[in-house]
Amino acid sequence: MSKREDEEVREQQESEISRIRLPRPPQTFGLVSRLVGGSRMEVKCFDGKGRICRIPGRLKRRLWIRANDLVIVEPWEFCGNEKGDVLYKYTKTQVGWLRNKGYLKKLEEFEEF
Repeated sequence: MSKREDEEVREQQESEISRIRLPRPPQTFGLVSRLVGGSRMEVKCFDGKGRICRIPGRLKRRLWIRANDLVIVEPWEFCGNEKGDVLYKYTKTQVGWLRNKGYLKKLEEFEEF
C-alpha cells in the first residue's frame, strides 16, 4: 500500500472508533453463540439471559453476522426474556475500544466457558 492509502485507512478506523454506538436502556450487549437459520441466531446477552434473536427486515441485506460477533440486542416487549432483535454489529476495532474503556467487563466471563 502507498503512504496515502495507509493514511486513509487510519482515518477510517479513527472515525469508526470516535462514533461508537452504545446500547440504550432496554437494549443490551450480546454475543452470538450460533446461527439457527432464517436470519435468526442464539445470543447470550450481558443481562444473563439467552435469547433467540432475528435481524429486522430493514437491516437484513446490510447486516451480516457470524458466530462470536458482538452485537446490540433489543428485547421484544412480548416474550422479552426469550426473543429479541439484533440492531447493530461491532467491528474488531470497536470491540477493542469498548474493552479498553471498560464497557465489556462481562465479556471475559463468557469467554471462560
